[in-house]
Amino acid sequence: MGVLELLKQVKDRESFLVFVKALVEESELAEKMEREEPEKYGFCGPLGWENRSISSFLGAALACVEDGSLIEEASWRGFAEFLFCGKIYG
Repeated sequence: MGVLELLKQVKDRESFLVFVKALVEESELAEKMEREEPEKYGFCGPLGWENRSISSFLGAALACVEDGSLIEEASWRGFAEFLFCGKIYG
């Protein structure tokens, strides 16, 4: 199951941790793919990973919160959405 599907299923601590582990694994796979074929990937990295450094990842996640793209109330799902935005928001 992909990270987007797992994101939709986050409702508690356990499902949040499953999501984060999948996000880490996907990030590692994307890094490997880019190392093996760097010429294949331009601005957007493999598997939709736009933000490859921790600073750009967290900056993108923060921008999602600041512009109102995420729900207002803190929850496990909200934390998961915050991390997912770090991956995709550009």
